[in-house]
Amino acid sequence: MKTLITYYSSFSILKRIFVAAAIAGFMFACKKTAPVSTSVDCSGPVKSFSGDVNSIVQTSCATDSDCHGSGSHSGPGELLTYPEIFNARTAIRTAVATGVMPKGGTLTTAEKNALLCWIDNGAVNN
Repeated sequence: MKTLITYYSSFSILKRIFVAAAIAGFMFACKKTAPVSTSVDCSGPVKSFSGDVNSIVQTSCATDSDCHGSGSHSGPGELLTYPEIFNARTAIRTAVATGVMPKGGTLTTAEKNALLCWIDNGAVNN
């Protein structure tokens, strides 16, 4: 009988340890990381598609079919014309703001701000 009591007692302790470890694990697993800031100061001159954005996209994004050039099937596909770029503006904003794109390169702060501000201001064809 004593061994049976000892068995249940040790089982109860192990159960409590397991529950405590599980709770601690969930608490640390659910810890949020600091969000990536995607805000940008757009107080300067309004960015235009023809004067600012298109040249950035053509030289940094639409370089070949492996990126977003002619024949591309990557991400939103080709980014050669205003309608293609406009339709992909949400994906472009996310990728540029988080630094995921351009693949294999970087944008200057001015280029990044130009793209983000143009999108944030309605992505007008100007």
